[in-house]
Amino acid sequence: IMFAQMMIPHHQQAVDMSTLAESHTTNPELLALAKQIKDAQAPEIKQMTTWITDSGASMDMGHDMGMGGMLTDEQMTALENATGPEFDKLYLEGMIGHHEGALHMAQMVIDSNNPQAKLLGENIVKSQTAEIAQMKKMLESM
Repeated sequence: IMFAQMMIPHHQQAVDMSTLAESHTTNPELLALAKQIKDAQAPEIKQMTTWITDSGASMDMGHDMGMGGMLTDEQMTALENATGPEFDKLYLEGMIGHHEGALHMAQMVIDSNNPQAKLLGENIVKSQTAEIAQMKKMLESM
């Protein structure tokens, strides 16, 4: 439950960042990546929300754990105000850090006795590791 409470807002920020891409860039590779991230993480948010609801727990942990990779308010504002190649660079740099934070959190449930949590953690590690490699290549070619 704690994993889901932490990962839901983390995933939501990645979805929000990817939604910005739809109106802030015309880079087809970045647009495809943003769609891929949204298409993966939005259903995972729903899945984790169901876990929390079914358990009777609160969506809020009641304290701040400081999730790795989350963009600050200032970084989100900079992303919102950027367009074109400037947006692309900020998005890629921000999302790489964001994914690295998610990988760290997903490691917490890889050995879980809960098969759904274990599978979700494994899927996050697999997909986001591949996306990090893709984003690093994209940054190198800028």
